[in-house]
Amino acid sequence: MAIEIKAPTFPESVADGTVATWHKQPGDAVKRDDLIVDIETDKVVLEVLATADGVLGAIVKNEGDTVLSDEVLGSIVEGGVAAAPAAAAPAAQAAAPAADGEDDPVAAPAARKIAEENGINIASVAGTGKGGRVTKEDVVAAVAAKKAAPAAAPAKAAAPAAAAPVFAVGDRVEKRVPMTRVRATVAKRLVEAQSNMAMLTTFNEVDMTEIMALRSKYKDQFEKAHNGVRLGFMSFFVKAATESLKRFPAVNASIDGSDIVYHGFADIGVAVSSDRGLVVPVLRNAELMSLAEIEGGIAAYGKKARDGKLSIDEMTGGTFTITNGGTFGSMMSTPIVNPPQAAILGMHNILQRPMAINGQVVIRPMMYLALSYDHRLIDGKEAVSFLVAIKNLLEDPARLLLDI
Repeated sequence: MAIEIKAPTFPESVADGTVATWHKQPGDAVKRDDLIVDIETDKVVLEVLATADGVLGAIVKNEGDTVLSDEVLGSIVEGGVAAAPAAAAPAAQAAAPAADGEDDPVAAPAARKIAEENGINIASVAGTGKGGRVTKEDVVAAVAAKKAAPAAAPAKAAAPAAAAPVFAVGDRVEKRVPMTRVRATVAKRLVEAQSNMAMLTTFNEVDMTEIMALRSKYKDQFEKAHNGVRLGFMSFFVKAATESLKRFPAVNASIDGSDIVYHGFADIGVAVSSDRGLVVPVLRNAELMSLAEIEGGIAAYGKKARDGKLSIDEMTGGTFTITNGGTFGSMMSTPIVNPPQAAILGMHNILQRPMAINGQVVIRPMMYLALSYDHRLIDGKEAVSFLVAIKNLLEDPARLLLDI
């Protein structure tokens, strides 16, 4: 019995997806919960797992094809038997002509199908699979070689130029690859943000002396008390931000048509770096979280981002965002607001700089802060006051406990 393999049900915020990678090919054996295919959306890569044991049947949607929610991608033949490679006979015997003089190599069903469609004699294809088995890739290569045959002479003539060293004058290499859906979506949203918002950025600086001293004094005890959760700087910034958002609710608001929506909670997006680019998972109700819960949540999101396991729900929403370019050495930047949010806080690297303190020049660890905001919703006074509130809370962490 054939069981349909369907795309996941996408949330309302995701219109469609793209088939990224098929991990199984027609004729391959699959077991329940095996990873079959990856679907890339605007936000994350979704894994589609096998729902039954059997053999992968026909593939309906190939890599690169666009798919909608619950659209059929292929099928699994339940209880089917995979095409087995020649196990008993030696490789040389498996690849040798049959006794009646007719070649009959072992080949995957997908390989035979492609060969038939393209007029390729399967017996003429050298198999690279186990026991000399002809794989789909072997036939695809043979088809490509057949199509490229007429252009063999020009290609051969161009060979000397291709062999020139990369540092030779006039030898410049380019590589063209399709933009991923995530990168394309990020590009689109950033352009829309700059086109549709009255976006401004205000700056300030914070003396990190007290935060660094507090972290240095208690980081070991903190890690032991909270089962290995490390005390970083981000949790202090999240706590300072949530406290400041209470005082300046417009910074935590968003515009919906002609309405302003004031959120009675602080869902803080924290930018995390991954192989697929910068992603922004959201800490829900961060105003209710302890420093340990914030650090634990960020660490868990960081691991998920590196493993490509973040879900759409974990990256959807958010009322305010914090991004830390300082981890990459950034001294100053103007972060772009993520619509429909009204503001984003940018952290930067910490540098030892001479500062005038009580009439004396002293060396202090200083960080520049940047707040980009939508001027349609937030006045300059509110933006500046919000950033000053964060500065004051960080320079005197006791304020976070005393709520002053």
